Amino acid sequence: MLRKSIFAALLASSAALTLAVATPAAANGKSDRAREAIAAAEAKLHTAESLGAATDAPRETAQARAVLATAREDFASGRKDLAIDEAIRSSALADTVIGMAQQRKNDALASAREGQRASDQAARDQAVAAQGQVSAAQNAVDAAHQQADAAQQQALAAQQQAQEANARAEAARQSAAASAADAATARNAAAQVETTVTTHQPATTTHHRARRHVTRHTTTTTTPGASTSVTTTTRVIPQ
Repeated sequence: MLRKSIFAALLASSAALTLAVATPAAANGKSDRAREAIAAAEAKLHTAESLGAATDAPRETAQARAVLATAREDFASGRKDLAIDEAIRSSALADTVIGMAQQRKNDALASAREGQRASDQAARDQAVAAQGQVSAAQNAVDAAHQQADAAQQQALAAQQQAQEANARAEAARQSAAASAADAATARNAAAQVETTVTTHQPATTTHHRARRHVTRHTTTTTTPGASTSVTTTTRVIPQ
């Protein structure tokens, strides 16, 4: 849109200048040519100022405006040829100012585009870095989960080992109890008791032997009238 406006202004001013320098038969006299040249220079200066020429090229803009003012003074004084020349010079200065302003605008636009590209690239780099941080954090979480799983497995293994150790201890205790019982049985069996019973009757003597537990005593029984004597003897025989 801006370029179209510039092109239209330049085209109009060029047409005015062409009419200003044309022969009298085509331009209806020097007065008309001077007016048209001044109008063309004014249009170009207006275009330059709309582009920011007063800021981008203040010295050139002021010079073009001063020359245009001189052209108007010459025209008002009847110096139509000088007015035409000054107007043409003002238009040339305006063209220079327009070119400078347009170049500044193009440079600013290119710089803005370059800055936008740099900003976009920085945003992409930041996004990639953020994605990398997210991936690293996820990896750390996964590693923590794996460590927790490994610790849980180790705890379960330790618990299983403890249960197995308790089972072995219980088996050992039962085995020790059985061994103690066997030892007690063996000690009891190791002591033998011998008991001798002697019965005295007139013609018969009977001896009985029995083995009992660690006790020794002697009992004598006499049956009156039958002349029978019974003697019992118990003796412990250590093994």
